[in-house]
Amino acid sequence: MTERQVDQTLNRLACEVVERNRGIRNVIVFGILRAGAKIARLVANQIGSIEGVTVSVHDLDITAFRDDTRRASNTERGLSSVPGGTGEIPAVIGSPDITDRDVLLVDDVLYTGRTIRAALDAIVRYGRPRTIQLMVLLDRGHREYPIQPDYVGRTIVTKASDRVEVVTNGKGSSVFVED
Repeated sequence: MTERQVDQTLNRLACEVVERNRGIRNVIVFGILRAGAKIARLVANQIGSIEGVTVSVHDLDITAFRDDTRRASNTERGLSSVPGGTGEIPAVIGSPDITDRDVLLVDDVLYTGRTIRAALDAIVRYGRPRTIQLMVLLDRGHREYPIQPDYVGRTIVTKASDRVEVVTNGKGSSVFVED
């Protein structure tokens, strides 16, 4: 996908989010660190343009919740409102209230489902949202967990050995698939 195609796709996804939620009054956006957070910011900008408001985006650090990497310490787990932060939520200041909110969870590529499972664990640790909606730019299949996105930019057919990369610069993103 070219930068223009990604931009058009994100615009469509933003429209779907606004339509499904009848606006964004109750929506809070979380992007999974690294690439998912960048995509979340781009889609939040699109939503903001549609609704004429600034959409708040929070980074979600799932490192401590992964089941396929080293278990991180308690200070490394959770949500972060600061890019590259420790992942720790301050008790009051800076921690978004997700109770009874519609959480829009954003990632770049959905593959096995392990990343999303970890993200769900991280989110529910900090509150009980009304809904959690999943948006992915690319769905490449090959699930190990029963995870289904609510919003999909594109579904692509890949081999398990393929490498899919979303490259994000300051303004847009491009997608590359390598065999």
